[in-house]
Amino acid sequence: MNIALRSVILVLLSATLMGCVTSTVDEMVFNEPIEGIGDSTVVILGRRHASDYETEFDFIECIADHVVARDASIEIIDEIEFINTLYPWFEPRTAPLRPADIDRLVQQEPVAQQLANLKLEYMIWVDGSTVRTNSAGSMTCGVGPGGAGCFGFGTWGDASDYEATIWDFTDKAEVGRLNASTSGQSYMPAVIVPIPIIAPVQGTACDGLGDQLLQFLSSEH
Repeated sequence: MNIALRSVILVLLSATLMGCVTSTVDEMVFNEPIEGIGDSTVVILGRRHASDYETEFDFIECIADHVVARDASIEIIDEIEFINTLYPWFEPRTAPLRPADIDRLVQQEPVAQQLANLKLEYMIWVDGSTVRTNSAGSMTCGVGPGGAGCFGFGTWGDASDYEATIWDFTDKAEVGRLNASTSGQSYMPAVIVPIPIIAPVQGTACDGLGDQLLQFLSSEH
C-alpha cells in the first residue's frame, strides 16, 4: 500500500468517525437577574468532597473562560485564587454544602471582610466528572526493513455528567440548577501512524453549561 493510498484511507476514516458526541442540557432557574450582575463578581467552584471522584480544575476554568469570552463585562474570580484567599474555608472538608451555611461563614470576621472586598454576588458550584466508559480493539506496532509502523484500530467511550448549582450569595438562597450530560466515542485508526480521533465530550459539556450560565449572568442575553 503506497503512502498516497494510506493518506486517502485515513482521511476517509476521519470524515466518517468525527462528531460522535451526544449532549443534553437541562435548566431550572428560579430568580434570574434582569439586568445582569453589574459590578458584582461571580466565582465558579468545583465540588471535591466525594470519595470516588473530583470535579476537574480545568473543567471549571473552561466554563469561566467560555463565559468571559462572550461577555467580558462579567467578572469571574479565578477558582484557585478564591480558594487561597479564603483558606481554609473552601477546602473540601470545610466548604459550605447548603446556602444556609453562608451564615456560618460570614460570622468569621476575616471571611466576611474578604467576601465584601470581592463584591461576590453569585457562587456557582459544579459537581461531576468525565469518565471512560468502554474500550475495544487492538493495535500492533513493530520495526521492519521498511521502517517502523503500526496497524490496527481502537475505540473507547467517554461520558461527562456535571451539575451546576447557582447560589445568590446576598440572599443566601439557591436560584438555579443546570445539568449537562454528554457522551461520545473516540477512535484510533492506525495505518503506519496512529491517528487519534477524539470525541470532545468534556468540551461539549463545558460549552453547554457555559452557554446556560452566560444566559443567566449576562445583560446581553
